[in-house]
Amino acid sequence: MIIAVDGSAASGKGTLAKRLAGHFNLAHLDTGTLYRALGLHLLRSGATIENTAENTAAAAVKTLDLAVALSPDIRTDAVAAMASVVAAMPSVRAAFTNLQRGFAARPPHGAGAVLDGRDIGSVILPDADFKFFIDADLDVRAERRTRELQGTGQSVMLRDVLEDMRQRDERDRGRATAPLKAAEDALVIDTSAMDADGVFDLAVAHIAASAEQ
Repeated sequence: MIIAVDGSAASGKGTLAKRLAGHFNLAHLDTGTLYRALGLHLLRSGATIENTAENTAAAAVKTLDLAVALSPDIRTDAVAAMASVVAAMPSVRAAFTNLQRGFAARPPHGAGAVLDGRDIGSVILPDADFKFFIDADLDVRAERRTRELQGTGQSVMLRDVLEDMRQRDERDRGRATAPLKAAEDALVIDTSAMDADGVFDLAVAHIAASAEQ
């Protein structure tokens, strides 16, 4: 079984993907961590959002230590902003495409794979067995992300997170290559007024109903 979960930042897609992976015994890949790992690597190398060249970012993918994706440092807003910038670069996305497809084709464990990101169902795995697109109101997502960051000890303000997320949405949805959008055959779930349990139950019910057809 292959499941694609796409959606906007702080919409709940990662939480859903992890729960589906555990429920169905699937390997899980948070593809956003790949771009965050690259963003952190570039920032540590002295790059900035303003001066990062696409050829430099794409070349860095080839030597990127994926263990960086396990670092808590990738969860900062600065890294998220850099990740959003490099994710809009076609050559960077191309460099990561084979890795993501290879993970789905040859999962390291389990009975398949679930990948979450921005373009899994629309570009990376268009033939996935099940596709979900998770979204929520911008204000709701900004409040969620603010609580998340404050919970890790970071000093952030809601208005700053809101503005950063608005800019990130514009980059993700407006980029020419693999923009954030729901695949035509994806189940769209608005989590603005839903908790994680409700989203999970809806997704599992959708998979069960589809399997019975």
